[in-house]
Amino acid sequence: MQVPAARIVFSPEDRAEVASVVAEVLSTGALTLGAHTQEFEAAFAAMHGARHAVAVNSGTAALEIILRGIDVGGFDVVVPTNTFAATAFAVLRAGGTPVFADVSADTFALSPETVAAAVTPRTKAVVIVHIGGMIPPDIDELCGLLDERGIVLVEDAAHAHGSSLAGRHAGSFGVAGSFSFYPTKLITCGEGGMVVTSDDRLRDEALLYRDQGKAGFLGNIHIREGYAWRMSEVHAATGRAHLRHLDDFLARRRRVAARYDQAIDELGVERPQAVEGSVTNYYKYPVLLSRGVDRTQVKKELREGHGVSMAGEVYEAPLHQQPVFERYARVQLPVAEDICARHVCLPLHSDMTDAEAEHVISAFRAVVHGMELDGARR
Repeated sequence: MQVPAARIVFSPEDRAEVASVVAEVLSTGALTLGAHTQEFEAAFAAMHGARHAVAVNSGTAALEIILRGIDVGGFDVVVPTNTFAATAFAVLRAGGTPVFADVSADTFALSPETVAAAVTPRTKAVVIVHIGGMIPPDIDELCGLLDERGIVLVEDAAHAHGSSLAGRHAGSFGVAGSFSFYPTKLITCGEGGMVVTSDDRLRDEALLYRDQGKAGFLGNIHIREGYAWRMSEVHAATGRAHLRHLDDFLARRRRVAARYDQAIDELGVERPQAVEGSVTNYYKYPVLLSRGVDRTQVKKELREGHGVSMAGEVYEAPLHQQPVFERYARVQLPVAEDICARHVCLPLHSDMTDAEAEHVISAFRAVVHGMELDGARR
């Protein structure tokens, strides 16, 4: 059996709907910022408990727009070191300085303790990343810490479509949240992003920034240094069609994750622990290999010996150790360094079958046991 690292799920009905929209917009010429975009925005906001959603052309753009909207220019912005480079790129392009922080071994995310160790007198904002779709259970404590210091919380929710904690959705804990619709994400439209907020001013700023900073769609009076961050109507219709399946996708992924949890715990392998009252979408399912185990070899044996391809790590190299961020690498961040060096992510799809899940488990068990035996012989 072959189990790919990722699989994009669009039903025949979805494909027919999108094809119909392509024909419609090509015939009308209404290719951007039209009714399909508005419908997608309204549906996404409703499903994430927010007053506003503003569609843009990437998750990176969504995050940069938020950071520009809260005016981080000239200030420090704390970000976790184990995130995709785009999180820190957005800070830089919004005029801020990224300050890399360590994370909790339990959630792979920022914690009140790691943030407290990283803030400076010039900290304007903190960007929390919901790694693998898990909202950290101590996020309210973090919000309290930041409120006391007058620091703004922003959520990078690129992984967290549909995730929630105690009835609150990803994107609702901070002043705003950014989502990505890259092809591998739980909900995709090919390329795209979304700003989610209940702040009227930030909504207005996002509308300005995404369309070249213009005061109105049809005019040419510019009041912000914006960009061409618009989402096309075809992308919006694709995302809207996919979004209708979110509840079904969540249910399937959580079922597979529950089976993984049982098997991984029986193996004695470490993993992040979701908490009671949370809905994690399991965009990624990370597990921590034992120290000294060769991750590259594990992935190779799973792929070549069992037909199981691993999803990408989250992430394999912390940002403070990457050349592009060398000037901002001020400290060692041991927890993130350890997590990044030795975790893998088991494949988990929105339409994964029970048979595929069992095959992944048996393959992982065989490879891990084989390496443990090899280590014992040495």
